[in-house]
Amino acid sequence: MYKHEKQAVERLQSNHIHMLSTLSTAIIAFFLIISLSGTLLFPVIAFADEPQPVAQVGNTTYMSVQDAIGHTSMKNNTVTLLSDATESVTVTPPKVVRGVTLELNGHALNASNTTAITVPANMQLTITGSGTVAGGDNPAIDCRGALQIQGGNFTSNTTLMRFAETGSTSSEASISAGTFTAPTLIGMLNDAEHLGYVSIRGGEYHGAIPAGLDTLVLMGGSFSTTENLTPYLVDVAGLIPDSDDGMFNISELAISSDYPTVELKQGSTLQKLTNDSLLDLTRTKLNGISDYRLVADAEQLQALNKQIELALQAVAKRKAFDAVIQTVTITATRNAETADGGADPQFRTSGHDEISTQVTVNIKSIAKPEEPDKPEEPDKPNEPSKPAEPKQPDMPRTGSAVQALAVISLLLVIASAICAYATVHLQSSRLHN
Repeated sequence: MYKHEKQAVERLQSNHIHMLSTLSTAIIAFFLIISLSGTLLFPVIAFADEPQPVAQVGNTTYMSVQDAIGHTSMKNNTVTLLSDATESVTVTPPKVVRGVTLELNGHALNASNTTAITVPANMQLTITGSGTVAGGDNPAIDCRGALQIQGGNFTSNTTLMRFAETGSTSSEASISAGTFTAPTLIGMLNDAEHLGYVSIRGGEYHGAIPAGLDTLVLMGGSFSTTENLTPYLVDVAGLIPDSDDGMFNISELAISSDYPTVELKQGSTLQKLTNDSLLDLTRTKLNGISDYRLVADAEQLQALNKQIELALQAVAKRKAFDAVIQTVTITATRNAETADGGADPQFRTSGHDEISTQVTVNIKSIAKPEEPDKPEEPDKPNEPSKPAEPKQPDMPRTGSAVQALAVISLLLVIASAICAYATVHLQSSRLHN
């Protein structure tokens, strides 16, 4: 009995030890799980509301795009978005930095309470990459300085981009890529006297461009509507409708001539040409843009008019004139005059300036017309004498015959007188005898 009781006690003790071991293991495992869970969850709980960096310059991150712009340098002036941001920024880099590049990097910059991006006078901003600049109820961009847009999606519920040229400063913008959507795409700031120089070289545009922006240059791009575009196009040349998406595409700025080679003949077409009359004659034109004009090479045009003058003189004198071919270069040059005819001190050119074409004017040869024989003229100095032509026998003329008859009559009268005298003398001799 004692032995059985002893074994039971030993089994009970063993079970208690096993239970304690199992319980200890469970408690230890529980605390390990809690510990691990706390390690994983604690940072999330602790830092869930802490702001994350939205922009980067070099290897340094910043909590705002404005702060990143302020920390650009000459060696690294690129601000890269790291996440979407709601912020209205002004391009104000350190004084040593001449320009800033904003790399959208697939993220969005949304305006907070005013224009999304403001470019002050004498500042430069380049926007690259895919991403969005959204103005909301404000413009996406206000520019008084220099702006280049090379990509991105730009939206607004009002005027999308506003520019200004005043007495002291002028905006200058070049847009080569991107998508632009707004009721009004381009406008002027409230204090602007003029738009400044804004060129559209590419991109996709959904919205209207108002009339009166005389220094807006359209060199390329696709437009959802042609409404209000005609002031910037010449006879809508170069505006090509795309049947796939309904957009209207503008080709690169180019010069074309319907008649690159023309022939001038005797008559009304043979007259001196001016710059405008040469353009009309050859039907040379740009594919658009009111800010450009076509200019014929002055020296070549002068040489052409000299040949026309010689041809006109030959026609007047009924002399022969050899055919002449003159090539004239016609160049597209941006206007350097203001609306009132004065010189523009802030005149700038674009990368498309000085494009040119050539037209050829052929002045037809003029053959010497047949003329009636004229009395021979004495040989002119320095001209070779012509060989003597054989003379034909002289034919008696009416005047010479009359003179001959008069002489013969006079001789007959004299002979008659002599005969009468001789007869009288003989009769007198006979009477004396």
